[in-house]
Amino acid sequence: MPLMRQILLRVGLAALTVGLAASTSVAEPLRIPLDAGWAIQSSASVKLHGEAISRPGFQTQGWHAASVPGTIVGALVESGRYPDPYTAMNLRAIPGTTYPIGEQFALLPMPSDSPYSVSWWYRREFDLPAATRDRTIWLNLDGINYRANIWVNGVRIATSDGVAGAFRRYEFDITRVARRSATNALAVEVFAPAPRDLAITWVDWNPTPPDKNMGLWGDAYVRDSGPAALRHPHVITRLDVPSLDVAHLTVTAEVWNATDSPVNATVRGAIEALRFSQPVALAPRERKTVRFLPADTPQLNVQRPRLWWPYRMGEQQQYSLSIAVDVNGTESDRADVRFGINEFTSELTAKGHRLFRVNGKPILIRGGGWASDMLLRPKSPARLEAEFRYVKEMGLNTIRTEGKLETDAFYDLADREGILIMPGWCCCDQWELWDKWDAENYTAGPASLRDQLLRLRNHPSIFVWLNGSDKPPIAPIEQRYLDIERELEWSRPTLSSAAEAPGPVSGPSGVKMRGPYDYVPPSYWLTDTGHGGAFGFSPEIGPGAAVPPIESLTRMLPPDHLWPIDEVWNFHAGGGQFKDIKVFTSAVEGRYGKADGVVDFARKAQALAYEAERAMFEGYARNKYTSTGVIQWMLNNAWPSMIWHLYDYYLRPGGGYYGTKKACEPLHVQYSYDDRSVVVVNDTPAEVKGLKVTATVLGLDLAQRFTREASIDISADGVGRVFDIPAIAGLTTTYFVRLALHDSGGRLVSRNFYWLSTEDDELDWQKTEWYYTPTKRHADLTALAQLPETTLSVSPPADGAGTTAIRVTVANTGRALAFQVHLELIDPATGAEILPVYWDDNYFELLPGEARRISVSTARTAVRPRVTAEAWNSAPAR
Repeated sequence: MPLMRQILLRVGLAALTVGLAASTSVAEPLRIPLDAGWAIQSSASVKLHGEAISRPGFQTQGWHAASVPGTIVGALVESGRYPDPYTAMNLRAIPGTTYPIGEQFALLPMPSDSPYSVSWWYRREFDLPAATRDRTIWLNLDGINYRANIWVNGVRIATSDGVAGAFRRYEFDITRVARRSATNALAVEVFAPAPRDLAITWVDWNPTPPDKNMGLWGDAYVRDSGPAALRHPHVITRLDVPSLDVAHLTVTAEVWNATDSPVNATVRGAIEALRFSQPVALAPRERKTVRFLPADTPQLNVQRPRLWWPYRMGEQQQYSLSIAVDVNGTESDRADVRFGINEFTSELTAKGHRLFRVNGKPILIRGGGWASDMLLRPKSPARLEAEFRYVKEMGLNTIRTEGKLETDAFYDLADREGILIMPGWCCCDQWELWDKWDAENYTAGPASLRDQLLRLRNHPSIFVWLNGSDKPPIAPIEQRYLDIERELEWSRPTLSSAAEAPGPVSGPSGVKMRGPYDYVPPSYWLTDTGHGGAFGFSPEIGPGAAVPPIESLTRMLPPDHLWPIDEVWNFHAGGGQFKDIKVFTSAVEGRYGKADGVVDFARKAQALAYEAERAMFEGYARNKYTSTGVIQWMLNNAWPSMIWHLYDYYLRPGGGYYGTKKACEPLHVQYSYDDRSVVVVNDTPAEVKGLKVTATVLGLDLAQRFTREASIDISADGVGRVFDIPAIAGLTTTYFVRLALHDSGGRLVSRNFYWLSTEDDELDWQKTEWYYTPTKRHADLTALAQLPETTLSVSPPADGAGTTAIRVTVANTGRALAFQVHLELIDPATGAEILPVYWDDNYFELLPGEARRISVSTARTAVRPRVTAEAWNSAPAR
């Protein structure tokens, strides 16, 4: 930020004392973001020492431009030095990418000839205004992967012995070396992680960049304070349950004496009209936590509080805390934080399953596992908003972040949108190799936990923290983690891991990690009673690969590798057990018949994903609260991938997305694969009366073989079995079940369509592995590929250019079922699909003569878009 703008900003903000009683004088803290304007270079190309590199005026001709947050390879890709690593096998063309394909690079040493086996320099200059002359200057580096030496103005302020840990957040007092009214220079020498380090890793999700994501991946900035600095303000909220009439708030903050002399200060805070203050005496360089308790500060017992609820349970109300520290009548430092009034608890059910409650109410956790960008590039606000909207459009309420702790913008957005966040450490690397931990790990691990909880603990969206992933920590480490959580007054539940093994200190986790991660048929979820079936809480689970629609395949694969499936496809699968998509491909061919090309395969893949994801989420919904939570592995991908997502890297929703969206409707009617029951699930906090359910069974020729209607009242957050569909003799091998749910006013609120077979899937339970249960025989749905041709019509969009919501009517004008009708919103200027896109339904079926009014919304467009519709058995309609 230019110097004059900084000065004007300080003057303007100094006049504001919103929410705080004014002190004698106010000096609004400075914050200079160090995001753009960096230069990077390999130490192999720079023979000078940090003392010279960090002096103002040092020349960086021949260096590479970079921004922060970011990584070394990310910056080199951005500058055009390397080809796009997200397509084809370009990643393997980047120097240093020589590790075996499918292997976990985090566990392997950096090749000696890799450009990233040596350190790299980050360098940037910044100006400090004259107004900081008598202020303390602080340098913040919120994420370094993995270790670093740090220099300011020719002076080394930290060494790699103490700066080690990807998830640590570093703050340095640089007052003695800072130059006021002048240019300052910062140089950071970064070293890539080694296998023994507690780094950022990708396990089997996707390949690892050759630099192992080395760089300044967190925010960097300079700020100032007076003699006393204010850090880590925190609001703990407790509720009177079940009335929710009163909230009891505890406010804490750390006060740091930045001087070599004693300081007498006053800490004062405000939450809307509430005011509170207390004195604090600090010895030289002392750091002390100040606490305002509701027992001592009656105004912190808030009557009729506005509560924060997850999506679909209520509103996402938030409050602001303004807190400041004064020294000698002058404001020394201040902070403003947002928080929500809510309370999360958890318990073990009678069957030993982990059940979470929010504000006293039980909640079925339904979500997906989050992947950051492969090069750790921060996602733009627009992309983050699109991905969170996809989560809500699908009816999910949770995102799990395993070892990928995101930007502040991510958590702020979760708070606003009501999406619960389930953060914790990663699996399958040094984070869980506790028997190999050295002294540095024993320092970096707990320090990382402390730093991350300090920044996360005010967010109302975070409902749990996981101290491990695939297994719980050993006793001394778990005890250290628990001690830190108590010390920081972490008010959310914690789990020892996402797995079933009990924590050696904390005891039963109440969750399970029994798979599957690869394809299982729809019947699995309601028939399995010992593995990943619909009971208990599964923090990572799913029906396997997720081949994107054809438009994405043609973007991520070169034309000469589109078909047949080959090594380029497999490179875009996962690692280890998931290095190819053979299990998924076998299911596509076994259920729907062998594909005659890539277009046919992609089309069948969407149908397979639709029914697979729908069945999993429907199973867990039907069995609540015998089932207490399910996290689809995964929600999204770090790069264009063939596995584990509900929408692809290009933000294109496919069959899995719409199957999930169907299953997670607020009011939903569904069919049970185990006992043929028809069930209504209410995912709203209100009772609904007078619902009417209709079920119809159709043969492949669409001849009606059964129909029945019944009425039902459904309690809030309830599940109701309506009736069973009887066994029907003489059905065609492939047949259909069509369900409809109408409210008391006759409005259609849910519809569902199943394609089933009289030859059921047969699972080989005895050969169950940790990642899936094999299918001996697939259900025979091959007749769907021979459906008679039909025709579709699409009305022109009812809305024109410049709108964000569009309505169209899609009709089946032929004499056969239109199967898996897929709609696309097209930009007529480019012919490309408009993304992100939010259809209220897609990949649906239409009977002959049936028409549906469909709504879609997207970003505002400059031209009137057009809509295309195509079924398996129809030509495209425009």
